[in-house]
Amino acid sequence: MDPVSERNAVLARLEHAVALLTQSMSPELVPPAGAQVGYAIRGARDKNGIAAVEDRISGPAGAMKTGGPCLFGTDEEIARVILTVMRFDPRRRCAALLRYSDRALKVLDESLFLEAVSFDATKAPPGISTMDWGVASCCKEEVPDVIYSRGSRDTGAVLILLGEDPAGVANNIIICSNRI
Repeated sequence: MDPVSERNAVLARLEHAVALLTQSMSPELVPPAGAQVGYAIRGARDKNGIAAVEDRISGPAGAMKTGGPCLFGTDEEIARVILTVMRFDPRRRCAALLRYSDRALKVLDESLFLEAVSFDATKAPPGISTMDWGVASCCKEEVPDVIYSRGSRDTGAVLILLGEDPAGVANNIIICSNRI
């Protein structure tokens, strides 16, 4: 697939998944800064190869909205997560940043049987992004389906859902939304 076609396909898949999420996602999964979903082109090397929702997803139940369109290079945090994961498994090109809760983790782990691995944000070495270090530390042996941290004094709790494409990630978010 040529680069322009691939970028268009990535945007189209992400936009479709985001449309489903704005209709069906529980506000309980939305962090204070908003939920984020990103999807990378094959072989992405920086944030310009990763599409995400501009200004994230937020809002009350039944009225979720995006802060803007899906664009490439728009969200540094989701880009760093996806780029780190792709170093360990290039097929895992999609991620969602969600609000951590014990209930959501239980649904993903016990009901959907997704492999969940955690990192302790208080153990991050100085001088490196806690998120980058945490994601990499969870992927060393095998890339899990879910990465989470209960946070620390300096960082908030986070739940990261990983997948190969936005449709699968959105489907898991919607199922979780219906069960929490």
